[in-house]
Amino acid sequence: MIDSCTYKKINEIREKNGFVKFALIDPDEKNDKILNKTIESINGSNFDIILVGGSMVENNGYEDRIIKINELSKLPIILFPGDSNQITPHIKSMLYLNLISGRNPRFLIDEQVKGAVKIKQYNIDVIPTAYILLDGGTVTSVQKVSNTVPLDMDDKDLILSHALAGEYLGNKIIYFDCGSGAKNIMQLDLIDYISSYVSIPIMVGGGILNENDMVDIVKAGASFVVCGTMFEKLINENVKNIKLCNSPI
Repeated sequence: MIDSCTYKKINEIREKNGFVKFALIDPDEKNDKILNKTIESINGSNFDIILVGGSMVENNGYEDRIIKINELSKLPIILFPGDSNQITPHIKSMLYLNLISGRNPRFLIDEQVKGAVKIKQYNIDVIPTAYILLDGGTVTSVQKVSNTVPLDMDDKDLILSHALAGEYLGNKIIYFDCGSGAKNIMQLDLIDYISSYVSIPIMVGGGILNENDMVDIVKAGASFVVCGTMFEKLINENVKNIKLCNSPI
């Protein structure tokens, strides 16, 4: 039976603040020029946790970037792996994802099997997480790499069926993602609908660009909010310190 210390810490933050803010860093070579500024920007914010990972991360220099993020970050770090190759002894905890919105066996079970022994050897604290890709209006890297079709946000009952299946399979979190650079965030009425049925925390990411989006998502019923593109946007605008509200509730 999995009893995650990291998950307990996350829930302590949620109980204190009403929700948890996750900053997403993509440790890919293409982001090397802004990596230091991204970490500096996150350190200057009141975010709670850093997620590290991406669906198209190249192995060249990956380990060094993870080490740098560990050295420079003031926040706890959780791996958000695109595949088992991103599992490294330089991280202490990770989301143990299965892409239940798709039917590609690689991301339903193959990558999980490939990474299992490494997780045991490195003594990584895992959080079982059902990952559901939603159509945010763009073709995302997750969609391309996983070769799966995102779920239509208007089909609430289909999405609810996936969310409940994720819960009944024993996952600790339901992660709804519209993908990096999505045109649309998860529909608020959909969050409200799903949250009225599932009993485990809902995590929402993709297309979130400002504090208002975060507030609306949490008010609709999400417990965890993931922001990545927002930090890239603020870096381009030379904003150094992001002081978002502690709780919109």
